[in-house]
Amino acid sequence: MKTMTCRELGGPCDAPHHGGSADEVIKAQDRHLKEMVAGGDTGHEDALKAMKGRWKNPIKGMGWYKKAKSDFAGLPEDDHSGV
Repeated sequence: MKTMTCRELGGPCDAPHHGGSADEVIKAQDRHLKEMVAGGDTGHEDALKAMKGRWKNPIKGMGWYKKAKSDFAGLPEDDHSGV
């Protein structure tokens, strides 16, 4: 299990997203952005629009996706020794 923040994935805050794969963390970011905007948080609107627009430009979107996967791969596993 690894953790990436909303900010590390292009968002405006430091909400942590946990997952066993980059895809899990990206899906958590997707849910987070949608929930924040639905709740009236305008600070997340640009990140949500960017996320939705990534796949309209597949080359740019794939570049973001590959970077997110690479960043995730370089992270250490979460430390659960103190739990």
